[in-house]
Amino acid sequence: MSTDPTFVKKRAPTLYVIIGIKLIKGVLLLLLGLGVYSLSDNNLPEEFRALLQTLHIDPEKKFFTDLAAKIGRITPTNVVWVAAGTVLYSLFSLVEGGGLVFRASWAGWLAIGESAFFIPIELYELMHRFTWGVTIILGLNIMIVWYLFRNRQWLFRHHHH
Repeated sequence: MSTDPTFVKKRAPTLYVIIGIKLIKGVLLLLLGLGVYSLSDNNLPEEFRALLQTLHIDPEKKFFTDLAAKIGRITPTNVVWVAAGTVLYSLFSLVEGGGLVFRASWAGWLAIGESAFFIPIELYELMHRFTWGVTIILGLNIMIVWYLFRNRQWLFRHHHH
C-alpha cells in the first residue's frame, strides 16, 4: 500500500475477478496435489480396476486394459514428484493471488509473467487440436496480461523514496 496520502485505491472489479481466478486455481491445485500424494502408497492398477467396476465399465475392453498397463508402470516416486510439483505450483498461485489482494506491484508483474508464459503453449495446442477449454483459458490469459499491463500504474501505484 502506498504511503502517499493522496493515493486512494480505486475499485477494480476486473482485478477482483483475476484475484478470484488465481486463488481458486491455487486452492484446487493444492487439493489435487494432496489427493495425488494420498495415492502414492496405493496399488494404482487395483484402484483403477475398482473404479471401473464402481462405474460399471468393463475393465477388459482394450482401451482400459492399455490404460491399466500404463498405470501399472507409474511408480510411487513418480506420484510423489507429481504431487510435489502440483503443490508447489498451487503455492505459487496462492502467493500471487495474495499479493494481488494487497496490490503489490511484484504480484502484478508475477501475474503478467505467468499468464504471458502460457499464451504460446495454448496457441501451440490450438494449432494442433482445437478445444473450447484451451480457447477459454487462452482468452482469460490474454485478458489478464492486457488488463494488468494496461492498468498497472493505477492498480499498483506505490510511493517511492
